[in-house]
Amino acid sequence: MGDLVTGVVHRSCAFRVGDACFAVPADAVVEVLRGGLLTRVPLAPGGVLGLVHLRGRIVPVVDPAGPLGIDRVVPERATHLVIALEDDWYGLVIDEMLDVVEIPADEVQQTSAAGSDQAGGPLAGVFAAPGRLVHLLDPERMIHSLVRPRPQASERQGVFHGRP
Repeated sequence: MGDLVTGVVHRSCAFRVGDACFAVPADAVVEVLRGGLLTRVPLAPGGVLGLVHLRGRIVPVVDPAGPLGIDRVVPERATHLVIALEDDWYGLVIDEMLDVVEIPADEVQQTSAAGSDQAGGPLAGVFAAPGRLVHLLDPERMIHSLVRPRPQASERQGVFHGRP
């Protein structure tokens, strides 16, 4: 969403997290899984709730509520919006899948508050759709805000018991 061009219409998948409406580019969406069960993973990065197995792929599932400033309890059987970032797939826990919306690029308002581009947050802009405000998310920034890379071997603390 960061490269919005005047006159261009972007197709986005809209969904609800808490009481707010969000959207990601439709071409990033792989699938919607309803009622998926997670396999918990010990020592996973803080934003990873667990994993799901989807057609031969192990997909990490994350909860976007925290970075979006939404306080909620994730249900045991949640809906997962599976998105693709290059060759990797990620599941976002959402409350409800809404619809596919067409968003004219020149009607997107850029955000300037906390959580915006300035802070490297996941919000790419806002669109005033009929009857609701749609917060546009940058999927890559959303995932990177939730899945922190593990420290490199040289940054880890403790004793190393292997070969250098």
